[in-house]
Amino acid sequence: MAGSLNRVFLMGNLTRDPEVRYTQNQNAVANIGLAVNRTFKGADAKQPDETTFIDCEAWGRTAEVMGKYLAKGRPVFIEGRLKLDQWQDKDGSSRSKLRVVIESFQFVDSR
Repeated sequence: MAGSLNRVFLMGNLTRDPEVRYTQNQNAVANIGLAVNRTFKGADAKQPDETTFIDCEAWGRTAEVMGKYLAKGRPVFIEGRLKLDQWQDKDGSSRSKLRVVIESFQFVDSR
């Protein structure tokens, strides 16, 4: 397949504090939830908000920095890629979920 691209840019607010843990190889991994709002004009001329909740993960130094400096509610800009997680639940049913693997991020507010 020629010319594939998997790149995501998101700006939103953390829905929870970053959860940082370490693998057996001492690699840091942080899991965060991100809420991204979209405002649009509805048929009745009102501007409802549509919120999308996205699970994200970061690795290595990026994970450690996110764990140290980010907290629930803080706005952040992230760049990353989509990853499809697939597994079987306890009933044997196939499950899948998209998540964003964060490759870099920027603070949005000035704290």
